[in-house]
Amino acid sequence: MTSYVIGPDVALRLAHDRAVIRAEHQILAPILLRSQLLTLLYQGVRRGEMSKQDADERLNYVRELRIRLLGDRVLQNVAWKVADQLGWSDTFDAEYVALTQLQADALITLDEQLAHAVRDLVRVAPIEALS
Repeated sequence: MTSYVIGPDVALRLAHDRAVIRAEHQILAPILLRSQLLTLLYQGVRRGEMSKQDADERLNYVRELRIRLLGDRVLQNVAWKVADQLGWSDTFDAEYVALTQLQADALITLDEQLAHAVRDLVRVAPIEALS
């Protein structure tokens, strides 16, 4: 089994594409994924990029994925260290990196800047690795 950490960008792409995730993969994310995903969908509806129904369908798709959501003290401590090491102004992305360091084989992100910034800390995989 291969474990991947995904962020809200990847979750939204998977939902948009109605992607089928191979059964041998485990998907992980920090608990904050829920709030970030909800915010991104809400903003998309507010900007007129999608209807409320589209947002609901995407949210339901992500809810049906078998994502293991984590957010314990150890994760928070490692996220703090990652953010500090990289000089980041917050710990949001650092939680994804920390979770990858602690429990996953690779991080999947669509954010090229993030992928570049963390390439020496974690393995970064393409979204295609999930299907």
